[in-house]
Amino acid sequence: MKTFRIGGVHPAENKLSAACPIKKAALPKQAVFSLYQHIGAPAKPVVAKGDEVKVGTMLADADGFVSAPVFSSVSGKVAKIDAIVDASGYRRPAIFVDVEGDVWEDSIDRSETLVTLKDRPELTAQDIVAKVKAAGVVGMGGATFPCHVKLSPPPGSKAECVVINGVECEPYLTADHRLMLEKPDEILVGVALIMKAVQVSKAYIGIENNKPDAIKLMTEKAAAYPGIEIVPLQVKYPQGGEKQLVQAITGREVPAPPAIPIQVGAVVQNVGTAYAIYEAVMKNKPLLERVITVTGKSVKQPTNFLARIGTPMSQLIEECGGLPEDTGKVIGGGPMMGKALMNLDVPVCKGSSGLLIMNNKEARRGEIQPCIRCAKCVSACPMGLEPYLLATGSALKNWELVEENDITSCIECGSCQFTCPSNRPMLDNIRMGKSTVMAMIRARNAKK
Repeated sequence: MKTFRIGGVHPAENKLSAACPIKKAALPKQAVFSLYQHIGAPAKPVVAKGDEVKVGTMLADADGFVSAPVFSSVSGKVAKIDAIVDASGYRRPAIFVDVEGDVWEDSIDRSETLVTLKDRPELTAQDIVAKVKAAGVVGMGGATFPCHVKLSPPPGSKAECVVINGVECEPYLTADHRLMLEKPDEILVGVALIMKAVQVSKAYIGIENNKPDAIKLMTEKAAAYPGIEIVPLQVKYPQGGEKQLVQAITGREVPAPPAIPIQVGAVVQNVGTAYAIYEAVMKNKPLLERVITVTGKSVKQPTNFLARIGTPMSQLIEECGGLPEDTGKVIGGGPMMGKALMNLDVPVCKGSSGLLIMNNKEARRGEIQPCIRCAKCVSACPMGLEPYLLATGSALKNWELVEENDITSCIECGSCQFTCPSNRPMLDNIRMGKSTVMAMIRARNAKK
């Protein structure tokens, strides 16, 4: 069975919510929309305090090519434009909307009727990209890279295949798994739209072998979609990383940054993104809600929610039975790559794939011990780096050393820290070093 070539680890899966059907979350009393829901410049508000909005009304427009507009997921009145502390821990500008009813824009098709490319033969590649851009669709796997950019390969690059990430290798998270079980046809139409947009005839959907029900269903459904192949993959973290997924499925190796998958002919998207593209193009529906897993060993009812963007995380926790008494930490995302939240008022954003409530025992870090030179971190690194060197160099602020040793190639998967017997805070140090080095590189380039 296929997998990526080097490194990787096998954390306990803990897919506690895998059998839980997607449930619609209740509407919030007030929705909060961060203007930083994508990589790139923040969106620019196009509404003001007191304005009436509907579900699907644009709140903020894209302010640059690598940016995406933000739409209201609720109807009501704009209460204010202020700042919030979002999942990143930084204060960001945001739009607050007091919810009144649930009135949608008339242009959105809310029916369950499946619309395929056979129903819309007039759609061109340019039409698809334009609709995706206008709907504010970004990468739903967590990277939040604006989709229209990926669907517009740079000059000199040509797509040869589409690679769809249905891996969901992060422990605990099951949002993509449930989406494949409940919306397979919509996902496949979305994949077909991506194929048409980038003008290729072949697409692969990679799904790890711990989701046999999804593999079986998607394989049966894909038989009706020419050129789409379901690829079962060996269970290994971080198989969902772009470079690891491309290598596992196609055998091609994406070079070190600034190289991206398109340079080996691949366009990579998440299954959740494919579904959002379907809704944007075929239903004229902006990205205003998403599936998010709320889970944890002490959570009364681990659940996969279809939640409106802007819903406070605290509300989703209450719908799962409330915050457990033994809570030690609340993580936005999964345990490997997620980050602890500063507070529970953080709203659901486009990139919010999960909310993990860790108990005190799980959340407590082991006592840091000296490095014993075991090299387990080197064996685990899926990028072939030397994490012990990058972590130590970053801690000592030896930026030249860590840049020379390719710290920018780190995908921040946490495999090194997971496998370290000495409980070294390797990922913490490497993240600090990587961000510092990338800022230095940007500063150097700006002077040229």
